[in-house]
Amino acid sequence: MPYVAKLQEKAGATGITVAKTGEAEVMAARGLNDIFIANQVVGKTKLERVRKQAESIDVSFGVDSPVQIKQIEEVFRGAQKPAQVLVEIEVGEKRSGVIEESDFRTILEANRTTDRVHFRGVFSHDGHTYKAESAEQYRELFEEASARTLRFAKIAREEGMEPETVSIGSTPPFLLGFDIPEGITEIRPGTYVFMDASQSGVLGDYSRYAATILTTVISKPTRERA
Repeated sequence: MPYVAKLQEKAGATGITVAKTGEAEVMAARGLNDIFIANQVVGKTKLERVRKQAESIDVSFGVDSPVQIKQIEEVFRGAQKPAQVLVEIEVGEKRSGVIEESDFRTILEANRTTDRVHFRGVFSHDGHTYKAESAEQYRELFEEASARTLRFAKIAREEGMEPETVSIGSTPPFLLGFDIPEGITEIRPGTYVFMDASQSGVLGDYSRYAATILTTVISKPTRERA
């Protein structure tokens, strides 16, 4: 929702995060000009769409494989500006991102040999913190995820590739007022805008949610299903 994104920028956000290419296009068409696609963009068709956006706005996106670097280089050949990429680091969510340090170094080396792919930094998403059962557990998971992200940023520096951006993201740590670790340059809380029931474990109530549904349960065949 560009309207809500602009409210966040008005409140001090220096850019916005989206999940996919189509969302970035919707935001860009409505005047948002600093966009991070916090996922891997795969395939020539979508990369060409990102290339077109990059002609007029600051758009970056995620990678976690050297294969993607090669494909991005091909699509951005001849472009006005190089592709802006951040390598995703897996920090516990078990969804996507680099796990092994050796694989990360391979991606950096692949990036180093390109002309049209700019290594902008690293990012992670500690979505597994949503399942924490206490503020203490939230803090432990958050600190572990942040430390792991910073470790990979350090590896990049050791390889001679300075990360401009070291980005972390999820809502719970910042609702609870946790400090942002030194070395982190960007945070990407998102759920906080509307909230959802997955945040209730530690908050303890539903007062922060933008919408609820009042309905009648007519059957409960199992303990997990209504």
